[in-house]
Amino acid sequence: MGNVLLTRRIPSSVLTALQGRHTVDLYSGEGAIPRDELLQRVAGKDALICVLTDRIDAAVMDAGSSLKVVANIAVGYDNIDVAEATRRSLIVTNTPDVLTEAVAELTWALILGIARRVGEGDRLIRRGGWKAWGLDFMLGTELHGKRLGIIGGGRIGRAVAAKAPAFGMSVAFSGRSASGAKNSATTVSLDELLVTSDVVSIHAPATPETRHLINKRTLARMKRSALLVNTARGSLVDEEALAWALDERLIAGAALDVFEREPDVPPSLINHENVLLVPHLGSATRETRTAMADLAVRNVQSVLDGLGPLTPVT
Repeated sequence: MGNVLLTRRIPSSVLTALQGRHTVDLYSGEGAIPRDELLQRVAGKDALICVLTDRIDAAVMDAGSSLKVVANIAVGYDNIDVAEATRRSLIVTNTPDVLTEAVAELTWALILGIARRVGEGDRLIRRGGWKAWGLDFMLGTELHGKRLGIIGGGRIGRAVAAKAPAFGMSVAFSGRSASGAKNSATTVSLDELLVTSDVVSIHAPATPETRHLINKRTLARMKRSALLVNTARGSLVDEEALAWALDERLIAGAALDVFEREPDVPPSLINHENVLLVPHLGSATRETRTAMADLAVRNVQSVLDGLGPLTPVT
């Protein structure tokens, strides 16, 4: 048996399985575990199961000097100093694959929602502003015959692309992993993707190189009728630049599931009717969140059993 710190409640079926094998210290408070409490409770632990809101850096690793594995319940791992963990021979794992379809589905919900002004229509009815049907009332954008540009050709980007034919859209990819894309998609430079796409959907990882990948310069390259969708990480979009582009009507709208300083959302975006805002729901289905927690737990068990990680971050 090992000592495991769990920084967030997980589905009871998965928690029961973990408690059957190990001693579990569960933080059961609301929201993220406070930093000082994390540093205190990680001491003497063999494993840490954390979420994307937990910053796992050298200070946490110093406090948790007995750690053998850090299992992140997320596919992204920008909240963890992986280089420092590697230097210390500390194993880091994530939860790829199990959330791919859920995030792809949410991406299409956002694409459809912003293209057909679903959020605007809902707000209009709720405030009693709908007075009559009209031939030119709340006209949206038809997707059929348009191009979907996907930044990042990894698992999620490819899953989003696979659903594009159902809506009559062609697909173009840009990004380091775009060469692995299938579905008869075109691979182009980022600049060409921005210039030619009617919907631009971001599925790249958060790295120092991709921070503010979408900025004033790149937004200015997009079509004035284009829509921007982000279900990756908030840091990829310069939110001030996006608000500027919307103010200047350089693009037609945006749909965002992630934000740079979550849960804070800039008022400049909240005040735009043509922005659809969702509180980081990409993987938020019962099935997917259970599968993510289960994979994190299985990674911990495998490492503590001496078998090595199932889905290591390298």
